Formats: sequence, structure tokens, C-alpha cells
Amino acid sequence: MAIEHESDTYGADRAGSGVLDLAQTRRVFGMSLLSVALGGRPFAPARCDQKLSSQAAANANGDRVLPAKVIPVPTEDVSPELQALIKRPYPPGLTVNPKTPKEWREFGILRAQPLIAALPALKEELGVTVEPSTIAGVKVFVATPKVIAPGNQNRLLVHLHAYGWLFMPGESGVTEAVVMAGLGGFKVISIDYRTLPDGPYPAALDDSMAVWKDLVTTAKPQNMAIFGTSTGGNLTLAMMLRAKDERLPVPAAIAPNAPWADQDRIGDSYNTNEWVDNVLVSWDSWLGRAAKLYANGHSLKEPYISPIYGDFTNFPPTILTSGTRDLFLSNVVRTHRKLKRTGIVAELNVYEGMSHGQFQDFRFTPESREVYTDIAQFFDRYLGK
Repeated sequence: MAIEHESDTYGADRAGSGVLDLAQTRRVFGMSLLSVALGGRPFAPARCDQKLSSQAAANANGDRVLPAKVIPVPTEDVSPELQALIKRPYPPGLTVNPKTPKEWREFGILRAQPLIAALPALKEELGVTVEPSTIAGVKVFVATPKVIAPGNQNRLLVHLHAYGWLFMPGESGVTEAVVMAGLGGFKVISIDYRTLPDGPYPAALDDSMAVWKDLVTTAKPQNMAIFGTSTGGNLTLAMMLRAKDERLPVPAAIAPNAPWADQDRIGDSYNTNEWVDNVLVSWDSWLGRAAKLYANGHSLKEPYISPIYGDFTNFPPTILTSGTRDLFLSNVVRTHRKLKRTGIVAELNVYEGMSHGQFQDFRFTPESREVYTDIAQFFDRYLGK
């Protein structure tokens, strides 16, 4: 049976008879199926071919030129709760450009307030107490679960908080420590390292190392792990570099979650996930300014500032976590590959649709529980008892 067609839509037939041959019939049938799959919208191969041709011409020389497009919220393998986070608008203060130390402090306090407000409910839900203390002259918070899990009595976790060297001062930075204490049944020490603008490099690393040097005299390194997200992930990696340089023991395992391993705007995802990540959004926001302020005149490629440029030899087993929309996804991928190439045990978990560190919103998504459960199980495999 012949199939009539519109030659301006599907192209003229070979003989001009107005009748399709077998190959053309298959083409039309395939287009019809595609049209149904697209919700019944008419399929216009001429327009599609034109777009493909123009994109091919625009992308002939290496750098990619993308057409304007809308990226929908993913739904497959993404919980409704995480979908709600993906739909959130950009955070406030995206265009903030503090000029003075006072303005930087005010910006940091603004972002810390919601975290402090949510903390009592989180501690209650997970059955965790938090007490302030000091170790080696550095402020810390000790998060202790009501019940320490069997096998964890002699284990200790060290936590380094997140957020661009600027946010989460004081108790606002202990959220992740509370989650790991509650889910994993570990005692956790969260280091309240000095933040910007008063604590540029190397203040945060100095504080973290001072605590570590003290802890290895009172607890077995093989029974300890270090973890943190973003800047906390950066510090976790930097501590390994410095511990090796200072001939100090390293912990049994680490979890640098979505680490800011390269402080500079280097890496594919700084471009591909720019404006897609609804947490960090762009390096060219306050984020890049904070990186330069933290560096304190030093090169962003110094290994203690950007650990990706350091030597990963003899690092402990490492678990990394990120999301497909994370602005730092390339930081995570580069770190994972460097660890693997160095022969280090390295596990990488990437979550569909998740922006930077979005798993820290523990009370909102089941994916967050998965993240910290996986980390706890990883630590359980490698820590001594």
C-alpha cells in the first residue's frame, strides 16, 4: 500500500510520483513513533537537520558552542524530595562583593543563621549531643550519639566543615558531624577552624593540623578517619599532604566529599555545570573572590591550597561523593582519577541531579541518608577496632 506524503516535510520522492519507496516508508514510520514519544508534537526533520548543521559548523574547532536550552528537573532515580531541592532558586547573595572585613563577616553570618536554627531539631532526631571544647588551643565541637555502635567504641572521626572558607563558623558548622554521629554511631570531633576574613591561608590548615597532631598522641590513627565536604574536603586532602611532609601518621580512611581540590576555575564542570548547580552557581560569583581572599597572595596552584597538585602517594583509602550538577564535579573526578592512578583505594559515588554538597540537606532527601550511610560503611571496612 502506498503512503502519501508532503514533499516539503519529508523531501521529494525519487521519481516524483508522490509515493514513498520502502526506505522512505521506514523513515516516515520511525518519525511517527518519535512524534508519539515526544507527546504528539509534530516532528520537523528539516528544522532539526538545520539545527544540527548549524551546531556542527559552530563546533568545528574544538571549543563547544551550545544552543540556548532548558534543562528539566530529572525524575528517574531521583526522589521527590531531591527534585524539590533541584527546583530551588539560586541562594541569596550570589552577586555579593564584600569590600571590607566587616562586610565579609556579615555575609558569612547571614548564611549561617538558617543552619543554627535547624540544628536543635536535627540533634533531637538523630539522638546526638554536641559539646564545645578545645584541642591544642583550637575550638572544636564533640558530637556524641546516645548509643555508640558496636565496634566503634575505640574509633574516632574528625570532621572539617564546608562552605567556601567563609560560612559555618561556630556551631553552624557541625551539621555534617551530627549526621555521621547519628547514622554511623561514631564519636565525631568537628574542628571549628578559623574562617575568612580573619583566617586566610594557612590558618584553617594550621588549626586542623594542630588538632590532628594532638589526637594522634591520644588515639590510634588506624582507628580514625577524617571527612568533610567542599572546603572541608579540600582540608581533608591538604591534611594528608602536610601529614606526610611532617612525617605524621595518616588516618585509616578519608571522605573528602565534593572537595574543592582546585581552587582556580580549572575543570570541565566549571563550564558545563555553571548556572545548572543551584548551590554554588558559578565560580565567578562570591566563590572565586573567596578563593583569592583565602589564598592570601599565594598561588592557587600551591598543593596545600589546591591539593589536586600534590603527591597522593600513600594516601589512605578514600571515598568521594558528588552529583551530576555539582559545579565541583570535575574536582571530584580529577581527584578520583589521580588517586586511582597512584594506586590508592578510591570509591566514587555520583548522584543524579544533585548540585554541590546538596546531600548535606540531610532532613530533606533520602539520598542524603544514602550518602552518609555509604561513608559510615566505608569507614567500618577500613578502620581498626
